Amino acid sequence: MPSQMPRSRRDTCALVVSLACVLAVAGCSTASSPGLAPPPRTSVPERPASTAVTNAADSVGSIPGSPGAMFVFKFRMTGPPGGSSFAYRDRDVSFAFRPSPNALYFSVENLQGRPVMIDWDKSTFYDATGRSTRVGHSTTRWNDRYSPEAQTQVNGGQRYSDYVFARDDLLDPGGTPDTQLRRPLLPEDTSAPTYVDKTFGVDLVFVIEGQPRTYPVRFVVSAAIPK
Repeated sequence: MPSQMPRSRRDTCALVVSLACVLAVAGCSTASSPGLAPPPRTSVPERPASTAVTNAADSVGSIPGSPGAMFVFKFRMTGPPGGSSFAYRDRDVSFAFRPSPNALYFSVENLQGRPVMIDWDKSTFYDATGRSTRVGHSTTRWNDRYSPEAQTQVNGGQRYSDYVFARDDLLDPGGTPDTQLRRPLLPEDTSAPTYVDKTFGVDLVFVIEGQPRTYPVRFVVSAAIPK
C-alpha cells in the first residue's frame, strides 16, 4: 500500500493550492496596459487663483499656451509605454494627446465595432507636484466636485475629444455656476521655469468588453522658454 502524506502536510499543500487559485483568478479579472508609477511628490510655487482659466476651448495653435504668456512650454511624452509623438494605439483604441498649460487635451478613436466606456470616477489625475486627485473634464463644474461622473460612451468606429485636469483645481465661479473656473495646469508667469523636469498626467480608465483597462498617460515638462 502506498504511504500517505501526513495530515498536516496535506492541509498545508491544500491551502497553498487554494491561495494560488484565488490569486490567479484575481489577476485575470481586469485588463490594463503596462502600468507606470505615479509621479513623485515635488515642491513648486502654488498657482495663484489670479491665474484662473475658464471653460477650455481646444488649443489648435502650433505652440500651446495663452497669448499673453511670459513663457512657452515644451513637453515630452513618457507614457503609455510604447507611445510616441504624443500618440498611442492598441488593438481597441487609438489616442492623440496635446498637453498645454491650460489642460491635457486628447482624442480617442474606438477601433472596434462595439462601444467602449470612459470611467471618469475610476480615473486619476497627477499634477506637476505629484499630487493625485479625481479627474475633471469638459463638463465638470464646481458643484460637481464631490459628485460621481457619468461614464462617456464611445461607439464603435467613432472618435471622442475632450480635455482633463485635476478636479481639485476647480474654483468657485460665484454667481455663474455654469462656468468652469479653475487653476491652470501650469503657470505661464515667472514661476514657469520651476516646473521644468516635472511630470504630470492621467490614468485614464476605459471599460472594454466589460473589463476595466487603465491607460497611464504621462508627460514631462522638458523646457520653459521665455517669449
